[in-house]
Amino acid sequence: MIRLLIADDEKLEREALAELVQRRFEREVVLEVAENGRKAADTAVLWGADLILMDIEMPGMSGLDAARAVLAQRPSCRVIFVTAYSLFQYAHEAVHLGACDYLLKPVDPDELEASVRRAMRQIETERKLEELAAARPQPEQTETEEEAEDAPEEGENSQTALVMAHVRRYLEDNYMFDLSLDSVGEILHISPAYLSAQFKKYQKMNFLDCLTELRINAAKELLSDPFRSSAEVASMVGYEDASYFARAFKKRTGMTPTQYRRQAGQKAKADPEAGL
Repeated sequence: MIRLLIADDEKLEREALAELVQRRFEREVVLEVAENGRKAADTAVLWGADLILMDIEMPGMSGLDAARAVLAQRPSCRVIFVTAYSLFQYAHEAVHLGACDYLLKPVDPDELEASVRRAMRQIETERKLEELAAARPQPEQTETEEEAEDAPEEGENSQTALVMAHVRRYLEDNYMFDLSLDSVGEILHISPAYLSAQFKKYQKMNFLDCLTELRINAAKELLSDPFRSSAEVASMVGYEDASYFARAFKKRTGMTPTQYRRQAGQKAKADPEAGL
């Protein structure tokens, strides 16, 4: 079960979100509510919330500040921000904090369900990684990358392959966050060198290449929206530095984000049915 907290200072909004969540996730979540940012932060930490639907504009402590307070103590908690204000500053800060999503009021029920299900999948994948880490034999921390590449034998092979498949799934669900060999290795309690070697062995590609590919593919889709700047797209797929994003994008595609957007727009005009 997922512990889901709804934080909104408007009673009607709070009740509407709670009713929607209960209707669509009846046997999948345990629900709590908070009417302000301070109570949201305290409840999330003391109750052990896995996921928060957080209004940004709340009196006293804002949703952004409440999220910071929660994530400082519960970094694995997921946050979906809900707001009536379509401001890039809010969206950028939400992404910087590691938010799962940023939804505008009035919230579309289908969009909310899709967003919550994505967050739940991330939570469940991370839990699975931790379970697998606890069950698998631990490699020696002094093991070199070359030794690790040849390490798994027979009984270990299927278990390690399963772990690496879940690592791949974890990257697919979390590519927009600040991920690294170190951060994922910490979840699994294994060295970055061992993770790097085993990921390449079982996934047939480098860990960082996989992460970059996922980010660039997501960026291609986002660039189809002419109202999103390259800087906003960069932030949404996990790049804080827009210049670095542009270089990585060009290295992968042979085009800058602007050139790619222009070419995609020309193709859409030439073949309108291609986008359907």
